[in-house]
Amino acid sequence: MKARYHSDRCGGDFFDAVATGSRVIFILTDIAGKRAEAHAIAVEVQKVFRTRAQELFEARDANESEGIALLTRDVNRSLIEAAHGVHFAPAFLGCFNLTLGLLTYHNAGRLLAVFHDTESVRVLDDGGIPLGLFTHSTYEPAILAFEPHAKLLLVTKGITERRRGGTTFGIERVSRVLENTNTDSALRISEAVLKEACNFDKNPWWRVYDFLHPRQRCSRDDLTAVTLVRTTHSSPESASLEARVPLSRA
Repeated sequence: MKARYHSDRCGGDFFDAVATGSRVIFILTDIAGKRAEAHAIAVEVQKVFRTRAQELFEARDANESEGIALLTRDVNRSLIEAAHGVHFAPAFLGCFNLTLGLLTYHNAGRLLAVFHDTESVRVLDDGGIPLGLFTHSTYEPAILAFEPHAKLLLVTKGITERRRGGTTFGIERVSRVLENTNTDSALRISEAVLKEACNFDKNPWWRVYDFLHPRQRCSRDDLTAVTLVRTTHSSPESASLEARVPLSRA
């Protein structure tokens, strides 16, 4: 699993992951607002996510569906408390079982999740309303089986809504990037979709514009991609995981 951000970060995209036993628990969310406001909220969300992920999934016989439902509930409440009220935040929370190759997840809102296996490339349904809106929402996780070489690509709306005139980068282009990859490298897949999105709206004058208007460089949304790949040697001992450092120290 690898996460990659575009270098110009000015919004609320946030990724984190925790490994416990044979499981990797992770979150990707797009907290509404500019970087300074969203960062303060993400700090509190990260504390709850890391603490509760360890508590809910450290037992070998932990119920992963129940765990994701409870984790999503607690993250949602921590987000509302940190924001002192309603605060829009689409999110994807997942627990990947390295031994079984099963992903238990909840997709709350508008984050695009594309899955690629030997049968097809398909977009996973979002599973409910975004986080940060209601304190007593309930959550129904889904389960997805990964065969060897299966891949999951998550992107925030900064990628799907990237514009070139009246055209957006869109779901089809994200799906095409994943379908055309012939690698099991989560890093390369994440970087490939970021590169395509960054180059989508560039023209011969974009460098001149950036030079003349440097303060407007961060006027767009963050671009973030997270890729999860089950390789033929996936196991708790060989798992490759890249998570964000604690935000309080960032």
